[in-house]
Amino acid sequence: MHSWRAALLRFDLHGQAIYEADGLLVTGPGSSGPAVIVAAGSHAELAPRFSHVPCTHLPGRLLAPGFIDMHVHYPQLDVIGSPAEGLLPWLNDYTFPHESQFSDPAHAAVVASFFCDELMRHGVTTALTFATSHPASVDALFAEARKRRLRLITGKVLQDRHSPDGVRDQTGQSLADTEALIQKWHGVDRLGYAITPRFAPSSTEEQLRGAGELAAAYPSTWIQSHVAENLDEIAWARALFPDARSYLSIYADHGLMRERAVYAHCIHFHDEDRALMRDTATAAAVCPTSNLFLGSGFFDFAGAERVPFAHGLASDVGGGTSFSPFVTMRAAYFAGREGQTKPGISLPPERLWWLHTAGAARALGLEGVVGNLQPGCEADFVVLNPQATPLLARRTSQANSLAELLFAMIVLGDDRVVERTIIA
Repeated sequence: MHSWRAALLRFDLHGQAIYEADGLLVTGPGSSGPAVIVAAGSHAELAPRFSHVPCTHLPGRLLAPGFIDMHVHYPQLDVIGSPAEGLLPWLNDYTFPHESQFSDPAHAAVVASFFCDELMRHGVTTALTFATSHPASVDALFAEARKRRLRLITGKVLQDRHSPDGVRDQTGQSLADTEALIQKWHGVDRLGYAITPRFAPSSTEEQLRGAGELAAAYPSTWIQSHVAENLDEIAWARALFPDARSYLSIYADHGLMRERAVYAHCIHFHDEDRALMRDTATAAAVCPTSNLFLGSGFFDFAGAERVPFAHGLASDVGGGTSFSPFVTMRAAYFAGREGQTKPGISLPPERLWWLHTAGAARALGLEGVVGNLQPGCEADFVVLNPQATPLLARRTSQANSLAELLFAMIVLGDDRVVERTIIA
C-alpha cells in the first residue's frame, strides 16, 4: 500500500465534484491485478487509520482521476496539423496515405510506442482508439499499451469499399481477422477490443451486417465508428443507404447500437437521433478541437441535455489538434457557448472535467472501474501542478472556489500542468 497527500478531486455518483484541499489518497493491490483506490478523503480523517502506510506528500499539487479519451486515432499521429478544406479531402489527402504504411509491423510498433507515451505525458490513462485496417496495427498498439499497463480499447478498422488501395479490406477476411483479434486480445490484462467500422459509407451492407453479428456474439466488446460529423458525409451516407431513417439509424439497422457502442461527433442530430442514442444506451464521443479544425460544426450540448444520452470528451487526434485534455475541455466550453446557430450553454468547469473522467467512464460502460478516485476504482491518477506556468500560478493563487481553480486550469493549462501520471 501507498498513500498520497495533496489536494484531491473526485466525483460522486451524480457527477458532483468532491474536493479536499488537504486530501489523502490510499492505493493498494487489487484482487485481479491492477492497483486500486483503498480510501480517499480528507487527510485529517484518514491519516490515523493509515499512519503505517508510506506517504508521498505533494504540497501545492492536485490529485485527480486519470483522463479518458473516448475517440483518438493512433495512426493519424503524423498527420496532426495538416491543412485541408474539410473532412473528406483531409481523409483522402493525408489520412489514407499514412494509414497504408501500417501494414508494416515495424512502422506500427514505432508509432504505437510514441502514441502511448504521448497519452501518458498528457495524463490520459484510458483511451478508445482507432487502429487501421491492418491487423498488424492492432497487435502493435495492444502490445505497447500492455507494456505500460494502460487501459486501452482498439480494433481493426473495417472499410471494404470507397477506400483507396492500401487501406481497403476484403469483406470476409476483414470479419475473420476481427474475430481472431477479439479472441487474441479482448480481456487480456487491461485491454479491450472494439469492433470498428470506419463509417457507414466505407462499409458494404455485408460488412456492416457481419460487424453487427460479431457485436452480438461478443457482447462485452465495444463498438466504435463515426456519425453525423460533416454535411457532405451525411449526404453521401443517405445516398448510399436510402432506406435508412437517418445516418445514425444505419448503424441501428445493422445491430451496431447498444451499450458499449461509441460514435464520434454526433453533431448534426435531430431529437429522433438523440432518442435513439438514449434508448439503445449508445454513447457519443464529443471531439470539439477536431470539429473546429475541420469546420464540421458544433456538438449540441443543450440538445444532449434536452433529450439526454451518454456522451464524453475526446481528442480525435489527428483531426483533433492536441492530445491535451485541457485543450479539449477548453474547446468544449467554446463549442457549448456557440450561439449563432443554436442557443448556447455555459458548461461548468466541474462538468467539463467530469465529461473527460468519470462521465466518460460511464459512457464507456466502465463506471466504478476507471475515471474516478473512489474506493474500488483502479488507481489511475494524475498529479497536477496549478502553478505550472507563471500566468496560471498568478490566476490560481487568486481562485476563491473549486470552479475558479478548475476553470483557470482548463483555460490556461496544457501538458505542463501534468507533473506525473500514475498507472494502476
